[in-house]
Formats: sequence, structure tokens, C-alpha cells
Amino acid sequence: MSNVLHKNEFSWVGSQSHYVDEIDIGHIQNVTVGRFGGNSTAGQYKNEDGCVVWTNEKEDWEFAVLLDAHQTAESAELVISEVNSLKDAIQSNLTLPIKQAFEQTAETLLTTFDSTHFKEACGKIQGETAVLCVVRKGKYLWWLSIGDCLLYLFHPDLKALNETQQNHRSFYEWIGRVNTFDLPVPCYSVGTKELRKGKNHILLTTDGLVECPDANFSNPNEVGKPFETLSNEQGVQALLEEIKEKNVRDSTTILSWFIDVAADSTRPSNA
Repeated sequence: MSNVLHKNEFSWVGSQSHYVDEIDIGHIQNVTVGRFGGNSTAGQYKNEDGCVVWTNEKEDWEFAVLLDAHQTAESAELVISEVNSLKDAIQSNLTLPIKQAFEQTAETLLTTFDSTHFKEACGKIQGETAVLCVVRKGKYLWWLSIGDCLLYLFHPDLKALNETQQNHRSFYEWIGRVNTFDLPVPCYSVGTKELRKGKNHILLTTDGLVECPDANFSNPNEVGKPFETLSNEQGVQALLEEIKEKNVRDSTTILSWFIDVAADSTRPSNA
């Protein structure tokens, strides 16, 4: 059974608690957080992942940030601290109509990451982090992806067309000592997606899951498969148990939740 991490907000970085050889499952409202620090028998001794989760059931949104740092956890710590300092601004953005909410959240995050004070702070730390920011509001999903964390959306309509993974793993993009926002043109991707009518499953993960030896989680359909017969918490547990059993070294952090959409979704005009 999972722990209630906090009623509606949570942040964590692996330098606080590493979960090496240990699976931890918790939740913030409807969002399940699964953490596994990797196997010490494979050489793991630290965890440089991190996450931020805020939820607002009344206003019908979730905001999540997932981080996968390397060399040290300092870059994840810095991004989490900066995001938490933006909480009032971002949560105010999310009270706006959906289109404006996404636009303003993007502006808040990108302006901050590209600011002089933040880039100077990045230059003083060791290591870099991938950063994936996701907002679900109403029947829409928005994301900002820097690096190689993964975002999936599982729904029967999409699965029938073999669409699950929403972003792509983009290598050589980070925030930290080596910083994409120091480039003449910062490199990242932004996307939006309409959720489908019925049950939608949103899942974010660091790449320890897909790089596990002797597993097949590089196939997105395999990531979603446990949730076809298990609850959200049980599905996250099953994924982490498999990679633990297969002696993965890299840490893995998963954020997973389901959203039921009552409204009709876009269909082709000739359907």
C-alpha cells in the first residue's frame, strides 16, 4: 500500500533519500509516485533523480516536473528550488483559461530558465539534469521537455494507431553546468495534446526504466501493459519490481495518473 506523500504538493530529490535497493510507492491526490534507486549489486550507490508534483482537484489540473541528473544531484536540487519559488506564479497561471494557462506557464518557466540569475547559478554547480515539465488541465496535456525523460499517454484510440510516447528522448540537452540556455538558440521541445474521451493514462519516467537490461520497456506498449489489469499503484509497483529483479543499475522515478474525460474528442470529418 502506498504512502500519502502530501495532500496536494510534493517535491523530492534523490540526495535526500536515495532508495537504492528499495522500492517506494506514494501518492499525491490521484498521482502515484514510484521511486527505485537502482541495485547496489549492479554498482549503484546514489540517486540523482528528482520530482515536483502539485495538484488541484477543484480547478482540475496537475503540474509535474521530473528530473534525471548526472555527476551530482546539484542540478536537480537547483531546478526544484527554482520551480518551487515559482509556485505562486505558476498556480496563478493555471487559473486562466486552458490556452492562456499553457502559454503563461511556458513563458514563466522559459523566462526563468533563460534568466541571468538562473544561468549564473547553473555555472556554479557540478553536473547537469534532464527536465520534463508537464501540465494536465481539463482535457489537454502540455509539456516542456529538455533532455531524455519520457512522457506517455495511453488510451485505446491512440494505442490502435500505435501512438503512446508523446515526446522523444533528446540527447545532449540539459540544465546545469552544461546548459542548453547558454546556447545562442536554446534547444528543447514543447507540445500539447488533446486527451481522448474515456480513460486516459499519463505516465512520466526517467530513463532507467527503458534502459533496464533484459527488459523490453524500450517498447512503449510494454510500459503501459501492467496497467491494463492492475491499479495505478500496482502497475507502478510492477514496473519497478521487474527492473529491480533484472538488476538495473540506474535509478528510476515514475509519475503516473489517470484522467477520465467525459467530453467528446476530435474525430475525422468522415468518421
